[in-house]
Amino acid sequence: MSQPNQQQQATIKLTQTEDYREHYANSVQIRVNLWDFFVQFGKLHQQKSTEVEIKNFQGIYLSPQQAKALLIALRQNISQYEGAFGEIKIDPNKAIGTGAVQ
Repeated sequence: MSQPNQQQQATIKLTQTEDYREHYANSVQIRVNLWDFFVQFGKLHQQKSTEVEIKNFQGIYLSPQQAKALLIALRQNISQYEGAFGEIKIDPNKAIGTGAVQ
């Protein structure tokens, strides 16, 4: 029997909608305003050294609170990944084209 002051854990049930899809993204752009964050995912294609094409396929709006929760989750998961597989290295000169903050 639970004590009156103890909180019970909520059960979380994950389901997927009928239109759920998974995609690979190697390009992410982020736009921010007072009310939300807009995260746009795409695929970057480079046919020539002087020409890059990004085909965006999904845009998602997040509240500032949910964007910060995503940041925390990404930090935790990246830390675990790097602990298992080594440091993820990013060339700062190339990071702008694939993960630009606009």
